[in-house]
Amino acid sequence: MANTSQPSHQETQQLIQQLNGGHFAAAEQTAKQLIAKHPRTFILHHTLALALDGQQKFLESTLSYQNAIQIQPNNADLYFNLAIALNHINQFEQAISAYHKAISIKPSFFEAHGNLGTVLQRLGMLDEAITSYKKGLKINPKDARGYYNLGTALRDQGALKEAITSYQQAIQLFPNYTDAYNYLGETQRDNGDMDAAVHSYQAALARNPNHPNANYNMGEFCYLAKRYTEAASFFERSQFDDWQARQMYCLYKAECFNDFKKALDHVIETSRHTSPLIATLATHYAINFDQENAYNFCKNGIDYVYQQSLTELAQPNSLLRKQLLHDIEHADIAERVQGMLHYGKQSAGNLFKRPEASFQQLAALIIEAFKRYQHHFQQANCELIQSFPKTLEFTSSWYVSMHKGGHLSPHIHEIGWISGAVYLAMPKTNGDEGAFEYGTHGDNYPIQASKTIRDFPTSSILPKVGDIVLFPSSLFHRTIPFQSDDKRICIAFDLKPQSNTD
Repeated sequence: MANTSQPSHQETQQLIQQLNGGHFAAAEQTAKQLIAKHPRTFILHHTLALALDGQQKFLESTLSYQNAIQIQPNNADLYFNLAIALNHINQFEQAISAYHKAISIKPSFFEAHGNLGTVLQRLGMLDEAITSYKKGLKINPKDARGYYNLGTALRDQGALKEAITSYQQAIQLFPNYTDAYNYLGETQRDNGDMDAAVHSYQAALARNPNHPNANYNMGEFCYLAKRYTEAASFFERSQFDDWQARQMYCLYKAECFNDFKKALDHVIETSRHTSPLIATLATHYAINFDQENAYNFCKNGIDYVYQQSLTELAQPNSLLRKQLLHDIEHADIAERVQGMLHYGKQSAGNLFKRPEASFQQLAALIIEAFKRYQHHFQQANCELIQSFPKTLEFTSSWYVSMHKGGHLSPHIHEIGWISGAVYLAMPKTNGDEGAFEYGTHGDNYPIQASKTIRDFPTSSILPKVGDIVLFPSSLFHRTIPFQSDDKRICIAFDLKPQSNTD
């Protein structure tokens, strides 16, 4: 006969006190001991699950939640907590199912709608995520976090104006929402309103002077304004992401070469050589001062440019190319103001997070091309190749459409590992017009009096329709202006090692 006995009131109270006091390991042990005596007691399985969550033992907690659900199958909170634990162990499909179950039991569960949206957004299902966020907000229109999450999804989709409105609604509901101020600023920046962006960053810092992202973004603003000393201070205060590389950039641009060299030597000795921006600076410094380049991300980046024709795009009647051009022209994709782009337009958001099948198919082709790139250079003795990540993610992807006179100024992609472009339309050529030029100098880096720009190597490629060009993100590159009436259309992207966390 099944054991249906219940723990005593004293035993239950002791367990709850351990849990509420944050003594999760003790609560785990007590719950397990009591479950051995009383295996069908709901509160014991539920408390055990919460104690395991408190220790970040999420795989084990999912089993305890499922045991509790067997006893109380119509408890929406159990499915909600189960979904959170499943999300922590990257079982996203199961988490989605659990959130749906919680909502089916309790349709007014706005938190479940919101959390479901975050999982869908993480999987790149932006339309579905936005729908889920909006359902939650319809139930509770005073949910500041719901508007914040909706803003992040709209921004990923490239709907910048709608994202700005959503962040502003979050702030209206919660005036001290520092993260919302910061991301509002980033979206205003992407929308071309730098004055508004700075105001938002400053509002975040007024509420939290040590906010990492807001300090970092103010650093970016200051270096774009050529206020390099201020920028270096903001980057140091941020301690965020690649702040050391950004600070070194400011020192170099300010011609504080001794301080730059000290920082470079420290990074070389203490860190892996995996920063494209530091690689760019180290290469330029080595040429500028006739010194050996000891930063081994990719010392001779010009040797690691790779061009290949993609059959699926190069065929004269390529259906994929036609669909990509159609989607670029007709899909509701917002544009981003881009100061280095002349006589053209660039998309906002991340194309490869959009739902169109053409972009998803192209992303898969690019991943395969990167595998061929790795194989081609597999013998190279540098971090770029030897530490080439097994799992990649697109940190960004966008289209660039240029018309007559179109060109891009020399720049690098600091947030990538390897960058590239796929060419969908090319103008009729006259010499090197419209070519992709890459090299070791750009961005008005300071050049010593004993040097000239000719001391910094460059090379170029004239892509054909259907080509993919891959290169280290540390290389300066630009588009040479062209005078043809034809359009030059490409989809550019950055890839880096996949993050362990979002």
